[in-house]
Amino acid sequence: MIEKKSTATAIAPETAVLVGIVTDRQSERLSREYLDELAFLTETAGVITKKIFTQKLSSAHPKTYIGTGKILEVKAYVDEHGVDTVIFDDELSPSQLFNLEKQLECKVLDRTSLILDIFAMRARTAYAKTQVELAQYQYLLPRLKRMWTHLERQRGGIGMRGPGESQIETDRRIILDRISRLKMQLKKIDRQMVSQRSNRGGLVRVALVGYTNVGKSTIMNLLSKSDVFAENKLFATLDTTVRKVVFDNLPFLLSDTVGFIRKLPTQLIESFKSTLDEVREADILMHVVDISHPNFEEQMSVVQQTLTDIGAGEKPVYLVFNKIDAYTFVEKDAADLTPRTDKNISLEEYMNSWIAKKNDPCIFISATNKTNVDKLRSDVYRMVAEAQAGRYPFDNFLW
Repeated sequence: MIEKKSTATAIAPETAVLVGIVTDRQSERLSREYLDELAFLTETAGVITKKIFTQKLSSAHPKTYIGTGKILEVKAYVDEHGVDTVIFDDELSPSQLFNLEKQLECKVLDRTSLILDIFAMRARTAYAKTQVELAQYQYLLPRLKRMWTHLERQRGGIGMRGPGESQIETDRRIILDRISRLKMQLKKIDRQMVSQRSNRGGLVRVALVGYTNVGKSTIMNLLSKSDVFAENKLFATLDTTVRKVVFDNLPFLLSDTVGFIRKLPTQLIESFKSTLDEVREADILMHVVDISHPNFEEQMSVVQQTLTDIGAGEKPVYLVFNKIDAYTFVEKDAADLTPRTDKNISLEEYMNSWIAKKNDPCIFISATNKTNVDKLRSDVYRMVAEAQAGRYPFDNFLW
């Protein structure tokens, strides 16, 4: 929510505190990385992060996610600084959400609802809006109870059904009907998109995949000479964009897809099924990686796991390490005996490391500065030509 100013008053941007936990399965380092990403998500939603809270627990508290003492600490900060929202780094159960809102006495969101809100804000086409709306209703359905807490005082005694509960049942039916209609609408659009894909002929399909905000849309613009929206924020692209590209009289289809992220809500994976079909039906996947990100290897693992989950794990992959212009390298002093970190490894070492050897073919580029883009084009041309020859060997023989 960008701060807006008028001649009368200025609307202050929304503020939030973030909360995460350190558990036996989630180390302090990993928790910090997740919370840094949550802060970026919060910024993308137009909200200012005021403070980050963490707590060490063996596992999340089943009723309140965090312990009583930490809840009091968060509430004290919220009350003192007038914070609007508390955002938790995992998906909260309906009971956890209800209990936290009751104790914190402010708006409570979890990672899933924040991502859904960003998707709703980013959706441009009717198709994307329908997909996001379906995901939102599926998330909302089991959480209706907390929306009617203002009616609690109207309820009768033991065993009596109050108007709040009957209203919940009414809303549940409305939402279920809406979900049913949205699913039917998406099925109709899915059939149209299947028809569109079948009408594209026998052209080789190349799909750009990767973590969110790694530069896929910028590379799309470079290769296709189109003007796909690109921005340094998470989930800048929701709608799959397909362009016909011709390299030296060799045509192929290039698609830009929605970025992946850790803890991607299952509701979004289901509702964006047709969008992900572009990935499933592609002949070649261009996996774009932001090598300047300190945790790019984990981001690669998230993408690879997601590809496996949607049935695209065995497709040919061309690994594109982007943003070499933003890569930072701190050379260690000879007397420094502390272990090396990612920041102590030069870009040249990475290029010659197991990453370059294991993931063949791969390339290191800067889409912004157009560094090594000519090599990228020639590599894509070679892979598309090989895929085309494999698909139509007889035509290749005639040539």
